[in-house]
Amino acid sequence: MRLTLRGHLVELLRLAAPVVVARTGILTMATADIVMLGHYGAEDVAWYGIGVTPFIVLLLIGIGLLTGTLVMTSHARGAGRLADCGPVWRRSLPYALLIGLAGTVVSQFAEPFFLAVGISPTIAVGGGAVTAIAGLALIPTLIHSNSTYFMEGLARPLPGMTVILVGNILNILLNWLLIFGHWGVPEMGAEGAIAATSIVRCFMAIALSGYIWWLPGREAFGIRKPLEGGWWRGGGEQWRLGYAAGISQGVESAAFNSLTMMAGLLGPVALASYSITLNVTALIFMLALGFGSATAVRVGAARGAGDHQGMVTAGWVGLGATAVIMMVLGILLWLLRGEAAALYTSQADLRIALPILFAIVALYLIPDGAQVVMTFALRGAGDAWVPTAIHLMSFFVVMIPAAWYLAFPMGLGVRGLVYSIALGAGAALVALSLRFWLVTRVTDH
Repeated sequence: MRLTLRGHLVELLRLAAPVVVARTGILTMATADIVMLGHYGAEDVAWYGIGVTPFIVLLLIGIGLLTGTLVMTSHARGAGRLADCGPVWRRSLPYALLIGLAGTVVSQFAEPFFLAVGISPTIAVGGGAVTAIAGLALIPTLIHSNSTYFMEGLARPLPGMTVILVGNILNILLNWLLIFGHWGVPEMGAEGAIAATSIVRCFMAIALSGYIWWLPGREAFGIRKPLEGGWWRGGGEQWRLGYAAGISQGVESAAFNSLTMMAGLLGPVALASYSITLNVTALIFMLALGFGSATAVRVGAARGAGDHQGMVTAGWVGLGATAVIMMVLGILLWLLRGEAAALYTSQADLRIALPILFAIVALYLIPDGAQVVMTFALRGAGDAWVPTAIHLMSFFVVMIPAAWYLAFPMGLGVRGLVYSIALGAGAALVALSLRFWLVTRVTDH
């Protein structure tokens, strides 16, 4: 048994390491945007923070809808049906295009939405411009995410990691050019930051999709294999998994970003401090998301191979490894909270508020990271809708009411918003872990 556990852990880490880099790399682009804007002006941080909020909701819904690419590719690989892997990716490309197109249209109406929920006109105008620019890159972002899922499902995550690393370098260079204005380019602040990131996302979509199209051994994987009956037919199970994951991620993202709207009601400084705090949380969360994707691949491959015990072990090993890593990162964030605040901004009011908020974040990293791994373990096991219901209850029934009560009637402000995240994540972890135990226990009998 010890050898089995060791083997699962080694395989998990082998898959997770490049996936973690790739997932984290997606958010480090936003981190670079916020850090550079933090040294440009607090108002631009507020515009950027609230402007990317609708985009993130739309993006995570789209990525969730494409989760079937990851799961079905890993199932086919685990079952030894390599020629069925390529059609999974091919079916998802037009699907990603349609989802992205719908999101692009919606993103153009962010400013009136911000005004309708009570955001001040100055913040609404600046944030709306950021959302509109971000929305133009939603299609290539989803195509890149879909291609990343496919390569991870094949247990080949290194190309995705390489593309995201190159993208991060390009993003910093473009930020320097567009935020501050160099080489004759006018200063664009927050709009320049999101424009730079959007350009990079287009590059990443083209680079990774092109790599897959010319993938060595593409014939064995059926990369260019004609789709029988068109792209929609034959994808029933793939879409079903995506529907559940899309709603689940949309629910979670909408709940978290509704807290951003509450922060906007508290004023520009509160909004900027919450946006930075959420970025730190999301940056570390991406590491857990990478472990979650690797866990889903391990669980899905074991399920495809009919190895029930391997599926169970892969799920719990993923949870345990993530909890340990989140604990270490929480301790580091607690010890270095002042230095982290200084990295993000030179604004005096933000330098005072951020260390307090970072200390709260350090306390809930374990439940926040662990709950996403359990979600992916359940997806890999073929459980679609129950995780969605759990997220709905944990974040809409627990977190949002707690956030409003703590921030406003209790007078805790932004601290109350951050405390509520801990409550929602804890509730989700308990329920999802119990669900995984029940699903695997029932299957065992």
